[in-house]
Amino acid sequence: MASVAPDAGGEGERVVILGCGYVGLELGRQLTAAGHDAVGVRRSDDGLDAIESAGFEAVRADVTDAASLASVPDADWLVFAASSGGRAADAAREVFVEGQQTALAAFFERDDPPERYVYTSSTGVYGDHDGDWVDEETEIRPTTEKTRVLAEAERVARETPCEHGFDGTVTRFAGLYGPNRYRLERYLEGPVTEGYLNMVHRDDAAGTIAYLLETDRGRDEVVLVVDDEPAEKWTFADWLADECGVERPPKRTKQERLEAGDLSEAARRRILTSKRCSNARLRELGYEFRYSDYREGYAAAVERYRSEER
Repeated sequence: MASVAPDAGGEGERVVILGCGYVGLELGRQLTAAGHDAVGVRRSDDGLDAIESAGFEAVRADVTDAASLASVPDADWLVFAASSGGRAADAAREVFVEGQQTALAAFFERDDPPERYVYTSSTGVYGDHDGDWVDEETEIRPTTEKTRVLAEAERVARETPCEHGFDGTVTRFAGLYGPNRYRLERYLEGPVTEGYLNMVHRDDAAGTIAYLLETDRGRDEVVLVVDDEPAEKWTFADWLADECGVERPPKRTKQERLEAGDLSEAARRRILTSKRCSNARLRELGYEFRYSDYREGYAAAVERYRSEER
């Protein structure tokens, strides 16, 4: 994790991580190692077991159920890190808009409310920018019902804490990858459709949240969380194949993929969505990446792939 800046807050803060999944587990590990008191919140037995295995406290609660949140202890820092996963728009609204509103009311109306709030969002809210660079000042253009829900959830994250006299921070994640999510076969086997990949390693996604909390930076801001180098998919796939010692995969243009006629409407829109995400603001805030680009981030996965007998 990046080192804490000289103006960092004190150690020993209690952070409650709602929806403590892929990024939340790593965030809890990093903050626990730094001397903070992490509490992960999930609904399922498997989720609770994963939190305990990660080495910090697990509490069963549901962000859509205010009564269940009463069992969660007070927080100095509150993080909403639920994943959008495969949820349809209606289910996403229930969690990210309505559930977030329920959770914020439950915590900010307490006698001892959180001092900081961080919400994890997605670069999907940008929509299509025809391959141009986007940053925190760029207009968002959600193109699907689900991404419109995610944009509404960002508004809730910024406005609701202010109603209680506090600041909310939105961390807008690019595509997450890392342990158990390298998806090598997708790019090694192909076919690979042209376009840009905007990515961030799980450890840096979690590291960014930890850094913003520990340094008390990014208050009342949207912060784009992405590594240094948007990659062309064909370039990335060829690099990955070369590193893994296999043949380069077949490739298709966007037009060829669209003409195949086997795409869902959601998949079609994803192919037509193109942008390059800038991390200039995050760098300006002082965050130092553990994995600054895909070459560093995939090195361990490539080494493991090459060491396996095939």
